[in-house]
Amino acid sequence: MSSFSNIQLAPVLARAVAEMGYESMTPIQAQAIPVVLTGQDVMGAAQTGTGKTAAFSLPLLQRILKHENSSTSPARHPVRALVLLPTRELADQVAQQVKLYAKYSQVRSAVVFGGMDMKPQTIELKKGVEVLVATPGRLLDHIEAKNVVLNQVEYVVLDEADRMLDIGFLPDLQRILSFLPKQRTTLLFSATFSPEIKRLASSYLQNPVIIEVARPNETASTVSQHFYSVVDDDKRRALKHLIVKNGITQAFVFVNSKLGCARLARSLEREGLKTSALHGDKSQDERLKALDAFKSGEVDLLICTDVAARGLDIKDVPAVFNFDVPYNAEDYVHRIGRTGRAGASGLAISFVSATDAKLIGDIEKLIKTKVELETVEFEDGYSSRRPDAYSDSRGESRSAREGFDSRPRRNTRDGKEGHDRGSSTSGSSSWGHRSYEKKAAPLDPFFEKPYEPSAPPEQTPSWEATARPTTRSISANIKPKRKVAALFKAETQEST
Repeated sequence: MSSFSNIQLAPVLARAVAEMGYESMTPIQAQAIPVVLTGQDVMGAAQTGTGKTAAFSLPLLQRILKHENSSTSPARHPVRALVLLPTRELADQVAQQVKLYAKYSQVRSAVVFGGMDMKPQTIELKKGVEVLVATPGRLLDHIEAKNVVLNQVEYVVLDEADRMLDIGFLPDLQRILSFLPKQRTTLLFSATFSPEIKRLASSYLQNPVIIEVARPNETASTVSQHFYSVVDDDKRRALKHLIVKNGITQAFVFVNSKLGCARLARSLEREGLKTSALHGDKSQDERLKALDAFKSGEVDLLICTDVAARGLDIKDVPAVFNFDVPYNAEDYVHRIGRTGRAGASGLAISFVSATDAKLIGDIEKLIKTKVELETVEFEDGYSSRRPDAYSDSRGESRSAREGFDSRPRRNTRDGKEGHDRGSSTSGSSSWGHRSYEKKAAPLDPFFEKPYEPSAPPEQTPSWEATARPTTRSISANIKPKRKVAALFKAETQEST
């Protein structure tokens, strides 16, 4: 494996790299850095967590060091390298890494992303920066406000480009790239290569060098993957059981919806676990605080949506739980990439219910591995696997189609049927489930009586009996006004 000493980094960069503990280069770094140093375009595909940030940041900084100066004039510090990323957290993470690499040089860097006030970002941009890390939407805001000019950009990096296309950033990317000089070096890095990514590369890259250190969509070999057959009602119990069984101290727990993320976090917190929720409805300040608490060890379980599935580099996270199987098979690769980073071992556990058969099939096709479903055996002897789950050749269980509960039944002491949860108590089990018999409410006797028409009035109302007969003839087409009782009699006044 190559060493960083072999690539002849500038002394200021070599010093920073040594302080960060970098010695040997990862495969993507060993192949990409020499190519980028020559100024060629690159398409880089690597497993997530293999050091793509250093693979493009170090050669870019090496190339623009010739422009460094100590001038305070913003005109002497134009944007020369632009790094585009899909999410705020990833942009903030890459910006922090760039600052660490360049801390002994005079190269300025900044980051701009949404969810924050534009004024502090504008002030920093007006001072001048050489390396700008940004999300596409907020960068366009600054371009329209004339806070940044990109006519001197020499290098542009599209990191996690497949994710940017997934969330609809293609029009924004096309607009941003139209502001850049035609003569530039373009680097595209992604964990997966889809046909859309290849079309994007053919439009904006010139004779790129393709670097693939692993086959597309391959999961890291250091991550042990397990799939457990669990019904939805048992997922939370299975999560707690496997955390204790495997001695897991910290873990990502991925769910498919923002509402489900918030509910699961609150539920686990009520049960005594240190949790924090991370999803798109959180403010940027809340999201950063949740990440910081997880990094510092204040939080044991980070319950999150796929907003945290891409590129987040948190060291020594031992496990990832897929509480819900992801709708997009490629997101599975990114989710489990949060563990087993930089060669460390990791554990990935997915809970599979009867309705997830198609999603599991998509994952099998993507990772080219047959999924073997396992069973969670709880302390009381209760098993999470149902005998009729996945019994249908179409991938749908009988219970899911017919709409009834497939759990084995047992007779309780009072003769009623209940779910067999492995508990000898007929009314409830140790984890809060009870069996109830629905009783019909008594009917009101009034509603069982036959219909009886109302009796006619015995006499004519007094106001109708004393009413004056009208002498004017009324057309048969005109409906007469209905007479009602008056509370007060109107007094007529004679005109004088």
